[in-house]
Amino acid sequence: MALSIQETSENKLTPKALAELGAKVVVPQYDRQALTSGIVHIGVGNFHRAHLAWYVHRLMQQGKALDWAIIGAGVRAQDSAMRERLLRQDCLTTLIELDPHGGQATEVTGAMVDFLPVEEDNQTLIQAMAEPNIRIVSLTITESGYFLDPATGKPDLSHLDIIYDAQHLAHPRTAFGAMVAALRLRRDKGLGAFTGLCCDNLQGNGAILREAIIGLAGLSDPELASWIDKQASFPNSMVDCIVPATGPDELALAQKLGIDDEAPVTHEDFRQWVMEDDFCAGRPDWEAVGVEFSPQVHDYETQKIRILNGGHQIMANVGEIMGIHTISQAAQNPLIKAMFTKVQQDEILPHIAPLPGMSVADYLNLVTRRFANDAIVDTVRRVAFDGAARHMGFILPSIRDGLASGASVEGLALVEAMWARMCLGEREDGSLIEANDPAWDALKNVASQAKIAPRRWLEMEHIYGEIAGEERFANAFDKHLQSLYEKGVEATINAYLAGDDTD
Repeated sequence: MALSIQETSENKLTPKALAELGAKVVVPQYDRQALTSGIVHIGVGNFHRAHLAWYVHRLMQQGKALDWAIIGAGVRAQDSAMRERLLRQDCLTTLIELDPHGGQATEVTGAMVDFLPVEEDNQTLIQAMAEPNIRIVSLTITESGYFLDPATGKPDLSHLDIIYDAQHLAHPRTAFGAMVAALRLRRDKGLGAFTGLCCDNLQGNGAILREAIIGLAGLSDPELASWIDKQASFPNSMVDCIVPATGPDELALAQKLGIDDEAPVTHEDFRQWVMEDDFCAGRPDWEAVGVEFSPQVHDYETQKIRILNGGHQIMANVGEIMGIHTISQAAQNPLIKAMFTKVQQDEILPHIAPLPGMSVADYLNLVTRRFANDAIVDTVRRVAFDGAARHMGFILPSIRDGLASGASVEGLALVEAMWARMCLGEREDGSLIEANDPAWDALKNVASQAKIAPRRWLEMEHIYGEIAGEERFANAFDKHLQSLYEKGVEATINAYLAGDDTD
């Protein structure tokens, strides 16, 4: 297969440079020119390149999966910048693993072989997914990309973008519309369906993707929807690896290693991938590189989403208010750490089912240690981004469980009050918090109103739904938000830790 090779500077990350790099870092041992593609991945961010692409690369290093190379794609205009950067270096990626003791392990991965043009009508993407060699279409489009209805947790098929795609399926806007259009082409050509593999942090992510695809197809072509339902598969999967955004420090780190990579990726020394073994058109031999296939994916998802992803929100919002820059700094702050631990132990862990090999308490300890890894420069700003989607997916399910069981929701109410306080757009020291949500202006406006009338925040039905009407939660939220404005973060957290405020 022909690759897009552009030679530039002497140490530019290109196939030509791999021979020299091989003395210092791990480089692809397989012939990339001989690879053929089997996966189209939509949403080529850092996480994808440190996770799914790494697992495929590792198989290729063993001489396996050579017909499972990845073609990158995007459906947002901003994806074009990443495309240009990666094509200039032939889609090679430098991965730098950072452990908490200062160690580094560096490798260059080559499993991705192309990046499709980013087009408003997604024509090239549709044609690529309709090719018979493509057997998996995977996605990392963030939680907000699924148009979830907070009341049902399912894709909102009345969303304007979904309706547009249903009416213009030949020229869709969304990833889902492009996938449906490609599946229609495959059916019409007499080809089988592909597997849709969601790699986003959503509970039941495969089921959500299935509902989005089949639901959208059903709006315009019920027969196509029925064909997809019978022919395609959408396995649930749990993905885990902390992967910060790339900034000047990461670029400089790659340069120190002698690698001129325009988009290097740093990541922690931990990865986990658990998924259902449900692939309608085959899959790579991922278990050979540590992927676990299990019928208990739902329980793994719940544990990770509630404890790790929810824990990120516990730390990030209060960290931003206090002017703390990174998650590791927040995790090492005694006040935040104490709040984090109490909320987890009292209000999150009791609703988590135990899994083989590790107790829930031990999993929390593992997450706590990972958060404190100061070799990973993961900013509170990155973790707090798109809080509406993340709180809905990571925090609110624990609140619902607590309310249903009669357990405490005091700490979780404080977490939500911290988010409302952060969305005011001003830290305690008076410095400004820059826009950090797709709906930042709307959230900031409501946060301003909630400063006077706290329950105004809970009236955002598209986020809180029925939770806003639960007096036990609403009273605690009201009290905590008032305290944050009247007494400040430290006094409010100390009161919570001391048990001065109870349900």
